[in-house]
Amino acid sequence: MDIRQLRYFCTVAEELNMTRAAERLHMAQPPLTRRIKQLETELGTSLFERQARGLALTPEGKFFLEHALQILEKVDTTVAATRRMARRGHQVFGIGMVGSLLFGQLPQLIRRLRQTDDIELLLLELTTVSQIQALKAGRIDIGFGRLRVDDPDIVQEVLFDEPIVAALPVSHPLANTTPTLAELAQYPLIIYPAAPRPSYADTVLSLFRLRGLRVRVIQETNELQTAIGLVASDLGFSLVPEQVMRMHRDEITYVRLAEPNITSPIICSRRREPATPAMTLTNDILKELVANRLEGRYP
Repeated sequence: MDIRQLRYFCTVAEELNMTRAAERLHMAQPPLTRRIKQLETELGTSLFERQARGLALTPEGKFFLEHALQILEKVDTTVAATRRMARRGHQVFGIGMVGSLLFGQLPQLIRRLRQTDDIELLLLELTTVSQIQALKAGRIDIGFGRLRVDDPDIVQEVLFDEPIVAALPVSHPLANTTPTLAELAQYPLIIYPAAPRPSYADTVLSLFRLRGLRVRVIQETNELQTAIGLVASDLGFSLVPEQVMRMHRDEITYVRLAEPNITSPIICSRRREPATPAMTLTNDILKELVANRLEGRYP
């Protein structure tokens, strides 16, 4: 499978007509049809249903389209950033991050780095495990996550420990209380991310397991926003970092836990190598932002 195949598939999925798709792609219809069939064979499933009036996406096709579009968008963004770097002589500085950190001080770091004329930022939302892989492959230069990883090529620094709170539907019996984990364990739990593991999801599950509590996981999802949406749907509760309280929704309330010191670390990961000028600037900004947090000047 290659990028060209993904572009062929997405064009056919948009047109739902092989002839029109071939015209958009400036190619004949038979080879386009063959490429789509090859893709379906490789995936082991049908992506389209052939109908009298054209094509329709199968459920598998809809799923594949959603992710194929994300892949192509990332490819296009990376290509454009690389071309800008070549034109301007900028240094590309890659940052990996878990989504929940975008509700805290990370946007301030990004904003200040973007004001630097000779740095081109590449931002990737990645789990901590994926950040370690991306650091070792040179795809990013620094990562911000919540999981400790033992790797001789990577240096990790705990910036600070962030309290964990419970996200509950506003109609939940424990809303407007300060519940214990034992009380929460009586209700269904939504965890994220579902994959790859280990991840923040395992941190949450260990909070119950270490206290001898059994909790019923009703749903696993890959995205924090999806988990919050499922909480709003009254499907269950979720344990989230304190910064997520900035995500306001009328259907959700956030409550603090009765147990003290229930926290999630915010961990910075870097390659074990001398700091570049961009890394030195990043470290200086980080020191200031962490000091603001620890001294109570930022929630």
